[in-house]
Amino acid sequence: MDLVISRPEGLYCPAGDFYIDPWRPVERAVITHAHGDHARAGNQHYLAAAPGEAILRVRLGQDINLQTLRYGERLLHHGVFLSFHPAGHVLGSAQVRLEYGGEVWVASGDYKTEPDGTCAAFEPVRCDTFITDSTFGLPIYRWQPQVQVFAEINQWWQANAAVEKTSVLFCHSLGKAQRILHGIDARLGPILVHGAVEPINRIYREAGVHLPATIDAADIKKSDPMMRKALVLAPPSAANSSWMRRFVDYSDGLASGWMRLRGTRRRFGVDRGFVLSDHADWPGLLWAIEQTGAERLMATHGSSGALVRYLREQRLDAMAFDTRYGEDEEENPAPAEAELAAVLP
Repeated sequence: MDLVISRPEGLYCPAGDFYIDPWRPVERAVITHAHGDHARAGNQHYLAAAPGEAILRVRLGQDINLQTLRYGERLLHHGVFLSFHPAGHVLGSAQVRLEYGGEVWVASGDYKTEPDGTCAAFEPVRCDTFITDSTFGLPIYRWQPQVQVFAEINQWWQANAAVEKTSVLFCHSLGKAQRILHGIDARLGPILVHGAVEPINRIYREAGVHLPATIDAADIKKSDPMMRKALVLAPPSAANSSWMRRFVDYSDGLASGWMRLRGTRRRFGVDRGFVLSDHADWPGLLWAIEQTGAERLMATHGSSGALVRYLREQRLDAMAFDTRYGEDEEENPAPAEAELAAVLP
């Protein structure tokens, strides 16, 4: 029997009797990271990497039954050796390594291969079978170096401030916002954040990640001159909400890997798109897969079908798991199927 199989509740390890990032409540859930499509409420017992504990408790409740392991620490459960290894996605994100009966499987969760200074960098883990994220599993997805994207954000912010426009940048409240804060030039002006962002900022700072000073936008009056020079970070869900009424004259943008497709910016209705993702791009996926040495691949998320076809052409044993990852619209404003159809190989 395979070490991990798909069930209606999620990805299941029969030998260990636990699930990895289940989307329905189960007794034992192993969690790769705290994004809402991977860490859901209602499970009886949670196991996660120690650096992600504070975020999981903020998002799922302080009283959840949560056990943690340090990166690389091994736990033996029902004969299965389990350990967490850095995924480079967000603070506390982890790949799950399972060893049983002479086989090693690794479930990646979400990962990116470019280090960003806000979380432990992705660590390739040798295995026989690799369950890989394929959110951006198409050759069209190739990211610019992040320093170039941060420079573009700085230039946009400066240009808006010069004409006294607020710069409102929509981005994930967990991970993307902190990565942007860590990478931009904070000397350019005041930085305001949505109420969903600041609690996560505090956790990152407590973990030793350098972030510039930020102010909750709700604490600043609409008439305050600070507003006209500020960069504001907010989750995409705030875009069409009453929260935006506090800004009089503003330019808005979205930081997302989906901005690689022209139609996404138009569909989301923003002035500016920045191609910045916390997932691996096509070259990153292929590099990570090669580094594992795995002869068998299971793809999850997004463009899994296209990645599987490519891997099979390379004479690898590949298939896709049907999952519900990526359904959290705040975290993943995915493109319409018509947009993807235009770029599918």
